[in-house]
Amino acid sequence: MLNDKTILITGGTGSFGKAFTKYVLTHYNPKKIIIYSRDEFKQFIMQNEFAGYSSRLRFFIGDVRDKDRLYRAFEGVDYVVHAAALKQVPACEYNPNEAIKTNIHGAQNVIEAALDCGVKKVVALSTDKAVNPVNLYGGTKLVSDKLFIAANAYAGNKDICFAIVRYGNVAGSRGSIIPKFYDIIKNGGTELPITDYRMTRFWISLEEGVKLVIKALAEATGGETFISKIPSFRVTDLAEAMLPGGHTREIGIYPGEKLHEIMVTTEDSANTWEYDKHFIVYPQVHWNYKQKINESGKKVAEGFSYSSDNNTEWLTVEQIRELLKEMELEK
Repeated sequence: MLNDKTILITGGTGSFGKAFTKYVLTHYNPKKIIIYSRDEFKQFIMQNEFAGYSSRLRFFIGDVRDKDRLYRAFEGVDYVVHAAALKQVPACEYNPNEAIKTNIHGAQNVIEAALDCGVKKVVALSTDKAVNPVNLYGGTKLVSDKLFIAANAYAGNKDICFAIVRYGNVAGSRGSIIPKFYDIIKNGGTELPITDYRMTRFWISLEEGVKLVIKALAEATGGETFISKIPSFRVTDLAEAMLPGGHTREIGIYPGEKLHEIMVTTEDSANTWEYDKHFIVYPQVHWNYKQKINESGKKVAEGFSYSSDNNTEWLTVEQIRELLKEMELEK
């Protein structure tokens, strides 16, 4: 499906972009992968990491806020994966205009460039924070999601579709709880701070996130939101797995933090179908385009929701410990 295709990744020097690039180059034979991002030093580092694939990699300095630059970068591109965003919750709260410029205006620029440049498919990365948002980052990503879904209404007769992939914090990613705990333990700490003892999270690896995006690229017909079925864990169990027999201290929830990660709301249940390894939320509004429901799955029950606290699959302390052994922390 990706063989002999040109793929562009916005925000391509991030953890997802590097993992996606590595996976595609290992499992497919793309014509070209274009890394589109703002930071020339990160591009330099990534060029060195992927030196053996230089003939199929291109590095394009640019910002999603710059529509003209996007138009130039999108020429001849088949697939776009939109991963660029301002993601840090406190930074977005303190710099709301900047978050809006990147996460909302940038999304609209990607859509318009894709529509006008002959791109065949766009998959945008979303987040659990866009579901019932309680912080500005989540609010901007909710708007971004709506823009990408509605973009299908403007496709007309063009051979293009837009879809969303949603998942929460990747295990071991920068700023997440696992590297924080590791730092405390590495420095001799014997007590781990937990914001709320009731807190739960989903566990997803970078590779699982990459595979979900590839599934969306292969199967999306327009307007879908793809969500992986993944296990949950209790943060107290994570602390026990990382520091057996150690002490914990409850410190209170941070501003903009949720007790649980929500992927599918009860309001979405009317448009959600369950498949073997994922859910798809189909758009509430149907436009005149080729969006189709894959009926190999089953429609979820009315009032269904999917969140980290009502999951049917849970990781034990020992299972968490084994997963931690396999993990590479994001640098």
